[in-house]
Amino acid sequence: MSHSHLDLEITERLAAELRRHKLKVWYSEKHIAGAQRWLDEIGAALKRCDWFVILLTPAAVKSKWVRREISWALNADRYDGHIVPLLVKECDYDDLAWPIATLQIIKFAKFPTGVRELLRMWKLPYQAKK
Repeated sequence: MSHSHLDLEITERLAAELRRHKLKVWYSEKHIAGAQRWLDEIGAALKRCDWFVILLTPAAVKSKWVRREISWALNADRYDGHIVPLLVKECDYDDLAWPIATLQIIKFAKFPTGVRELLRMWKLPYQAKK
């Protein structure tokens, strides 16, 4: 998941929900130790992940790392049809990358509705917490 570090709380909450539904999730704060090389680790993750989920917020639009990640994903043939923009907070995502507007954007206003919509895109059922 590509996100701004300022949106870490919602990123962690979404990751937990996806894992609860048996999906593997990778995002930088969770998987990179401080001394590791960020660029190499993010690049390796981009090469091995099947889907690219981007959390769209005003902070993400301003993030140079999110911009780098989405640029790479948009140029990688392996992600054709596998980029999922989640509109978490209203923002001008055209400023991040104009092709985002050509993708199916999921409005992720709140839990669990946003999780249901994301899972539905993957044809997976939502399972309520027990």
